[in-house]
Amino acid sequence: MTTLTDPPKEQFRLSMLLYDTRYRSATIQVIAMIGFMLLAAWLISNTAQNLAALGKPIDFGFFSEPASYDINQRLLDYSSRDTHLRAALIGLLNTLVVAVLGCITATVLGVIIGVLRLSNNWIVARLMTIYVEGFRNVPVLLWIVFIMAILIETLPAPKAFRGDNATASMMLGDSVAVTNRGVYIPEPLFSNSLGNIHVFGESGLRFDISLDLLAILVVLGAGLWVSSYLRKRADRIQEQTGDRPVTWWQRLAVVVLPTGLVLVLLGFHLGYPELKGFNFQGGTHLRNSLIALWLALSLYTAAFIAEIVRAGIMAISKGQTEAASALGLRSNKIMSLVILPQALRVIIPPLISNYLNLTKNSSLAIAVGYMDITGTLGGITMNQTGRELETILLLMLVYLTISLSISAVMNWYNESVKLKER
Repeated sequence: MTTLTDPPKEQFRLSMLLYDTRYRSATIQVIAMIGFMLLAAWLISNTAQNLAALGKPIDFGFFSEPASYDINQRLLDYSSRDTHLRAALIGLLNTLVVAVLGCITATVLGVIIGVLRLSNNWIVARLMTIYVEGFRNVPVLLWIVFIMAILIETLPAPKAFRGDNATASMMLGDSVAVTNRGVYIPEPLFSNSLGNIHVFGESGLRFDISLDLLAILVVLGAGLWVSSYLRKRADRIQEQTGDRPVTWWQRLAVVVLPTGLVLVLLGFHLGYPELKGFNFQGGTHLRNSLIALWLALSLYTAAFIAEIVRAGIMAISKGQTEAASALGLRSNKIMSLVILPQALRVIIPPLISNYLNLTKNSSLAIAVGYMDITGTLGGITMNQTGRELETILLLMLVYLTISLSISAVMNWYNESVKLKER
């Protein structure tokens, strides 16, 4: 009688780490990791020793020293007596402002241009092609400087607005002034202000939270939530009965009326810019450096996004368009309800790279005098303190954090628009 027994298990030998395919991959990875860690440790140790020999040990105490330089465009209060930490924070906020504004504007322009490139109108399609090829094939730095030069050379000086024989005039009911020093727009003010909450005291990271703005955002957010609830309820009624109740006026009312009431109670009004002396005073001043950088990055990146959108639309079968047309949908409805929602799955992955490129290209801001994080921490602060290694490492960490945050948000959105398979 024959009995079946399992073959004896092979005993482990050290040679199996190299010659056995079950262990070889892990062995190579462990060796590579150990080698990388040893190399990194040697570089760090060697750098620290060399800096110590030069009398420059790694030290971040320079952040508490006075910055002694001004930043012309800023969101928070700042003076030259503030610390380098405060200057770095102002620069970081300036970077985020340009990145957010640029991504929004570039996306809107890119979608419009990408759709128009596929237009049946020959002239429109060719004009969009010229735009895309023109912006994509010229370095973004040249566009930044070129737009800055246009703003400085073509727009009127503040003195042109003075007197009875003024050669320039304010726009939108004397509320906006466009000059070669920047754009002056109305500033929101509150006569019954609730005050501010001071965060971090008097440190370099200090900032104020406006209770007025906080109250408006809370009421507005609650109104939007109620509006969303009314819309979802209308969707359920339509699915059950086939008839959709008219709720647009209710949804509009729950957002506008409470928000408007809060604005009235807070005494909301606008502070308009006025020409006093040699310049405009009051209102909010958007300097040409910010405008030039924002426009250049937006127009440049929009050219790349337009090609991504065009490729995404062309990836959708023409049968989708024909089926939608057979249902009686108009061209704009076909694009917004049928084509673009499906094209998003093709558009979003490369779109992430363009958002990252726009954010990193904002480091060219110093070319037009816009003080972003590169101009403050990686520029004047580094030159004044002589802390090249510390400032560059922190600058790399800042851009790495911003890039990873953008990637995380966009990857989350990409997952939400993917086809869900059972």
